[in-house]
Amino acid sequence: MTISPTTPPLTWLYAPGDRPQTVTKALGCGADVVIIDLEDAVAPDRKEYARTATAERLSDPQPVPVHVRVNALDSPFAAADLRSVAALPGVAGLRLPKVTSPHQITRVAETVPRADRVTPLHALLETALGIEHAYAIACAHPCLRGIALGEADLRADLGLRDDAGLDWCRSRVVVAARAAGLASPPQSVHPDIRDLEGLATTCAHGRTLGFLGRAAIHPRQLPIIERAYLPTERELEEAETIVKAAARDQGAQALPDGRFIDAAVVATARRTLSLAPRKG
Repeated sequence: MTISPTTPPLTWLYAPGDRPQTVTKALGCGADVVIIDLEDAVAPDRKEYARTATAERLSDPQPVPVHVRVNALDSPFAAADLRSVAALPGVAGLRLPKVTSPHQITRVAETVPRADRVTPLHALLETALGIEHAYAIACAHPCLRGIALGEADLRADLGLRDDAGLDWCRSRVVVAARAAGLASPPQSVHPDIRDLEGLATTCAHGRTLGFLGRAAIHPRQLPIIERAYLPTERELEEAETIVKAAARDQGAQALPDGRFIDAAVVATARRTLSLAPRKG
Protein backbone atom coordinates (compact mmCIF):
# COMPACT_ATOMS: atom_id res chain seq x y z
CA MET A 1 0.00 0.00 0.00
CA THR A 2 1.24 3.48 -0.84
CA ILE A 3 0.77 6.20 1.76
CA SER A 4 1.37 9.91 1.43
CA PRO A 5 4.09 11.64 3.46
CA THR A 6 1.39 13.18 5.65
CA THR A 7 -0.44 9.90 6.35
CA PRO A 8 0.73 8.16 9.54
CA PRO A 9 2.00 4.60 9.04
CA LEU A 10 -0.10 1.89 10.65
CA THR A 11 1.78 -1.30 9.79
CA TRP A 12 5.46 -1.99 10.42
CA LEU A 13 6.60 -5.41 9.15
CA TYR A 14 9.78 -7.03 10.45
CA ALA A 15 11.95 -9.14 8.13
CA PRO A 16 15.21 -10.88 9.09
CA GLY A 17 18.27 -9.31 7.53
CA ASP A 18 19.93 -12.63 6.77
CA ARG A 19 17.06 -13.74 4.52
CA PRO A 20 17.11 -11.52 1.42
CA GLN A 21 14.22 -13.38 -0.21
CA THR A 22 12.04 -12.76 2.83
CA VAL A 23 12.97 -9.07 2.71
CA THR A 24 11.97 -8.97 -0.97
CA LYS A 25 8.59 -10.51 -0.16
CA ALA A 26 8.09 -8.12 2.77
CA LEU A 27 8.62 -5.13 0.48
CA GLY A 28 5.71 -6.28 -1.64
CA CYS A 29 3.29 -7.21 1.17
CA GLY A 30 1.63 -3.82 1.54
CA ALA A 31 3.17 -2.83 4.87
CA ASP A 32 3.54 0.90 5.37
CA VAL A 33 7.09 0.40 6.69
CA VAL A 34 9.40 -2.62 6.42
CA ILE A 35 11.92 -3.14 9.22
CA ILE A 36 14.97 -5.18 8.32
CA ASP A 37 16.11 -6.81 11.54
CA LEU A 38 19.79 -7.29 12.30
CA GLU A 39 19.16 -8.03 15.98
CA ASP A 40 16.92 -10.71 17.51
CA ALA A 41 15.97 -12.41 14.24
CA VAL A 42 19.60 -13.08 13.30
CA ALA A 43 21.87 -15.64 14.97
CA PRO A 44 25.33 -14.43 16.06
CA ASP A 45 27.13 -16.37 13.33
CA ARG A 46 24.89 -14.76 10.70
CA LYS A 47 25.31 -11.14 11.83
CA GLU A 48 28.01 -10.25 9.32
CA TYR A 49 26.11 -11.79 6.42
CA ALA A 50 22.90 -10.03 7.47
CA ARG A 51 24.73 -6.71 7.63
CA THR A 52 26.32 -7.17 4.19
CA ALA A 53 23.08 -8.35 2.57
CA THR A 54 21.16 -5.43 4.06
CA ALA A 55 23.76 -2.91 2.89
CA GLU A 56 23.54 -4.31 -0.63
CA ARG A 57 19.75 -4.20 -0.62
CA LEU A 58 19.61 -0.61 0.65
CA SER A 59 22.29 0.82 -1.61
CA ASP A 60 19.39 2.10 -3.73
CA PRO A 61 16.05 3.72 -2.79
CA GLN A 62 13.28 1.24 -2.00
CA PRO A 63 9.60 1.13 -3.06
CA VAL A 64 8.43 1.58 0.55
CA PRO A 65 10.11 3.15 3.59
CA VAL A 66 12.65 0.76 5.11
CA HIS A 67 13.99 0.97 8.64
CA VAL A 68 16.88 -1.11 9.95
CA ARG A 69 16.88 -2.43 13.50
CA VAL A 70 20.54 -2.57 14.43
CA ASN A 71 21.94 -4.63 17.28
CA ALA A 72 21.84 -3.34 20.85
CA LEU A 73 24.14 -0.37 21.26
CA ASP A 74 26.22 -2.11 23.95
CA SER A 75 26.73 -5.20 21.78
CA PRO A 76 29.87 -5.94 19.73
CA PHE A 77 27.84 -5.67 16.51
CA ALA A 78 26.21 -2.24 16.78
CA ALA A 79 29.12 -0.05 15.64
CA ALA A 80 29.59 -2.05 12.45
CA ASP A 81 25.84 -2.03 11.81
CA LEU A 82 25.69 1.75 12.06
CA ARG A 83 28.76 2.27 9.87
CA SER A 84 27.36 -0.03 7.21
CA VAL A 85 23.77 1.11 6.85
CA ALA A 86 23.16 4.51 8.46
CA ALA A 87 23.77 6.68 5.39
CA LEU A 88 22.50 4.38 2.64
CA PRO A 89 19.95 5.77 0.14
CA GLY A 90 17.43 3.04 0.95
CA VAL A 91 17.39 3.64 4.70
CA ALA A 92 14.43 5.68 5.92
CA GLY A 93 15.18 5.20 9.62
CA LEU A 94 17.26 3.39 12.21
CA ARG A 95 15.66 1.50 15.08
CA LEU A 96 17.79 1.35 18.20
CA PRO A 97 16.93 -1.54 20.54
CA LYS A 98 17.17 -1.68 24.31
CA VAL A 99 17.73 2.05 24.79
CA THR A 100 18.02 2.98 28.46
CA SER A 101 19.47 6.49 28.38
CA PRO A 102 19.17 9.74 26.39
CA HIS A 103 22.97 9.75 26.12
CA GLN A 104 22.79 6.71 23.87
CA ILE A 105 20.58 8.60 21.43
CA THR A 106 22.86 11.63 21.48
CA ARG A 107 25.92 9.49 20.89
CA VAL A 108 24.38 7.72 17.89
CA ALA A 109 23.03 10.97 16.43
CA GLU A 110 26.47 12.58 16.64
CA THR A 111 28.51 9.66 15.34
CA VAL A 112 26.53 7.88 12.61
CA PRO A 113 27.76 8.45 9.06
CA ARG A 114 25.77 11.05 7.17
CA ALA A 115 25.23 11.58 3.48
CA ASP A 116 23.22 14.63 2.44
CA ARG A 117 20.47 14.07 5.03
CA VAL A 118 19.84 13.25 8.67
CA THR A 119 18.81 9.64 9.28
CA PRO A 120 15.76 9.50 11.59
CA LEU A 121 16.23 7.48 14.77
CA HIS A 122 13.63 5.43 16.63
CA ALA A 123 14.26 4.17 20.16
CA LEU A 124 12.92 0.88 21.49
CA LEU A 125 12.38 0.80 25.25
CA GLU A 126 12.68 -2.76 26.51
CA THR A 127 13.73 -2.52 30.15
CA ALA A 128 12.48 -1.00 33.37
CA LEU A 129 15.27 1.58 33.17
CA GLY A 130 14.27 2.54 29.66
CA ILE A 131 10.68 3.09 30.80
CA GLU A 132 11.86 5.24 33.71
CA HIS A 133 13.80 7.43 31.25
CA ALA A 134 11.10 7.44 28.56
CA TYR A 135 10.52 11.20 28.38
CA ALA A 136 14.23 12.08 28.58
CA ILE A 137 14.93 9.63 25.76
CA ALA A 138 12.07 11.04 23.69
CA CYS A 139 13.57 14.54 24.05
CA ALA A 140 17.21 13.49 23.60
CA HIS A 141 17.92 14.79 20.09
CA PRO A 142 16.09 16.27 17.06
CA CYS A 143 17.08 13.18 15.05
CA LEU A 144 14.87 11.04 17.29
CA ARG A 145 11.51 10.71 15.55
CA GLY A 146 9.81 8.04 17.60
CA ILE A 147 9.84 5.73 20.61
CA ALA A 148 8.17 2.36 21.06
CA LEU A 149 8.08 -0.63 23.37
CA GLY A 150 9.83 -3.96 23.04
CA GLU A 151 7.41 -5.95 25.13
CA ALA A 152 9.02 -9.40 25.16
CA ASP A 153 12.21 -8.15 26.79
CA LEU A 154 10.32 -5.77 29.05
CA ARG A 155 8.01 -8.52 30.24
CA ALA A 156 11.04 -10.66 31.14
CA ASP A 157 12.81 -7.75 32.86
CA LEU A 158 9.76 -7.04 35.02
CA GLY A 159 9.01 -10.70 35.70
CA LEU A 160 5.43 -10.39 34.46
CA ARG A 161 3.16 -13.35 33.87
CA ASP A 162 0.05 -11.41 32.93
CA ASP A 163 -0.03 -9.14 29.88
CA ALA A 164 -2.09 -6.58 31.83
CA GLY A 165 1.00 -5.83 33.87
CA LEU A 166 2.41 -3.96 30.87
CA ASP A 167 -0.43 -1.43 30.61
CA TRP A 168 1.21 1.15 32.86
CA CYS A 169 4.39 0.95 30.78
CA ARG A 170 2.39 1.24 27.59
CA SER A 171 0.65 4.38 28.79
CA ARG A 172 3.94 5.80 30.01
CA VAL A 173 5.47 5.46 26.54
CA VAL A 174 2.42 6.94 24.80
CA VAL A 175 2.44 9.94 27.14
CA ALA A 176 6.21 10.42 26.85
CA ALA A 177 6.06 10.38 23.05
CA ARG A 178 3.26 12.92 22.83
CA ALA A 179 4.77 15.13 25.56
CA ALA A 180 7.98 15.26 23.51
CA GLY A 181 6.08 16.18 20.35
CA LEU A 182 6.62 12.79 18.71
CA ALA A 183 4.06 10.72 16.86
CA SER A 184 1.92 8.30 18.84
CA PRO A 185 3.92 5.07 19.05
CA PRO A 186 2.98 1.81 17.35
CA GLN A 187 2.23 -1.24 19.45
CA SER A 188 4.79 -3.97 19.96
CA VAL A 189 4.40 -7.21 18.00
CA HIS A 190 1.86 -9.93 18.75
CA PRO A 191 4.14 -12.99 18.82
CA ASP A 192 1.63 -15.71 17.83
CA ILE A 193 1.13 -15.41 14.07
CA ARG A 194 -1.76 -17.92 14.15
CA ASP A 195 -3.73 -16.08 16.83
CA LEU A 196 -5.47 -13.51 14.65
CA GLU A 197 -8.38 -13.15 17.06
CA GLY A 198 -5.99 -12.34 19.88
CA LEU A 199 -4.19 -9.90 17.59
CA ALA A 200 -7.43 -8.07 16.83
CA THR A 201 -8.41 -7.95 20.51
CA THR A 202 -5.06 -6.57 21.65
CA CYS A 203 -5.01 -4.05 18.79
CA ALA A 204 -8.38 -2.73 19.96
CA HIS A 205 -6.97 -2.43 23.48
CA GLY A 206 -3.86 -0.66 22.19
CA ARG A 207 -5.99 1.84 20.35
CA THR A 208 -7.79 2.73 23.59
CA LEU A 209 -4.40 3.38 25.20
CA GLY A 210 -3.36 5.84 22.50
CA PHE A 211 -1.17 3.73 20.24
CA LEU A 212 -1.29 4.23 16.49
CA GLY A 213 -0.64 1.14 14.40
CA ARG A 214 1.44 -1.91 15.23
CA ALA A 215 4.56 -3.83 14.35
CA ALA A 216 4.06 -7.25 12.73
CA ILE A 217 6.18 -10.34 12.23
CA HIS A 218 4.12 -11.96 9.45
CA PRO A 219 2.20 -10.52 6.47
CA ARG A 220 -1.03 -12.23 7.59
CA GLN A 221 -1.10 -9.87 10.57
CA LEU A 222 -1.13 -6.71 8.43
CA PRO A 223 -4.84 -6.55 7.46
CA ILE A 224 -5.89 -7.24 11.06
CA ILE A 225 -3.77 -4.36 12.33
CA GLU A 226 -4.98 -2.06 9.59
CA ARG A 227 -8.65 -2.80 10.24
CA ALA A 228 -8.18 -2.24 13.96
CA TYR A 229 -6.60 1.18 13.53
CA LEU A 230 -8.45 2.56 10.52
CA PRO A 231 -11.41 4.79 11.40
CA THR A 232 -14.83 3.34 10.70
CA GLU A 233 -17.19 4.98 8.23
CA ARG A 234 -19.16 6.40 11.15
CA GLU A 235 -16.01 7.81 12.74
CA LEU A 236 -15.06 9.46 9.45
CA GLU A 237 -18.53 10.96 9.03
CA GLU A 238 -18.47 12.33 12.57
CA ALA A 239 -14.99 13.77 12.04
CA GLU A 240 -16.05 15.47 8.82
CA THR A 241 -19.07 17.00 10.59
CA ILE A 242 -16.86 18.36 13.38
CA VAL A 243 -14.25 19.83 11.03
CA LYS A 244 -16.90 21.47 8.85
CA ALA A 245 -18.60 22.97 11.91
CA ALA A 246 -15.27 24.28 13.19
CA ALA A 247 -14.58 25.94 9.84
CA ARG A 248 -17.73 28.00 10.24
CA ASP A 249 -17.03 29.06 13.82
CA GLN A 250 -13.57 29.00 15.44
CA GLY A 251 -14.90 29.04 19.01
CA ALA A 252 -16.38 26.32 21.18
CA GLN A 253 -19.85 25.30 20.04
CA ALA A 254 -22.51 22.62 20.14
CA LEU A 255 -23.53 20.52 17.14
CA PRO A 256 -27.23 20.12 16.26
CA ASP A 257 -27.29 16.75 18.06
CA GLY A 258 -26.08 18.41 21.27
CA ARG A 259 -22.45 17.32 21.21
CA PHE A 260 -20.05 20.01 22.40
CA ILE A 261 -16.88 20.61 20.37
CA ASP A 262 -13.81 22.67 21.06
CA ALA A 263 -10.23 22.85 19.77
CA ALA A 264 -9.25 19.49 21.28
CA VAL A 265 -12.21 17.73 19.71
CA VAL A 266 -11.40 19.30 16.35
CA ALA A 267 -7.78 18.19 16.57
CA THR A 268 -8.92 14.62 17.21
CA ALA A 269 -11.29 14.80 14.23
CA ARG A 270 -8.50 16.00 11.96
CA ARG A 271 -6.29 13.16 13.11
CA THR A 272 -9.07 10.72 12.24
CA LEU A 273 -9.43 12.25 8.77
CA SER A 274 -5.68 11.97 8.20
CA LEU A 275 -6.21 8.22 7.92
CA ALA A 276 -9.08 8.51 5.43
CA PRO A 277 -6.93 8.17 2.24
CA ARG A 278 -6.43 4.49 3.11
CA LYS A 279 -10.10 3.77 2.63
CA GLY A 280 -11.25 2.35 -0.63
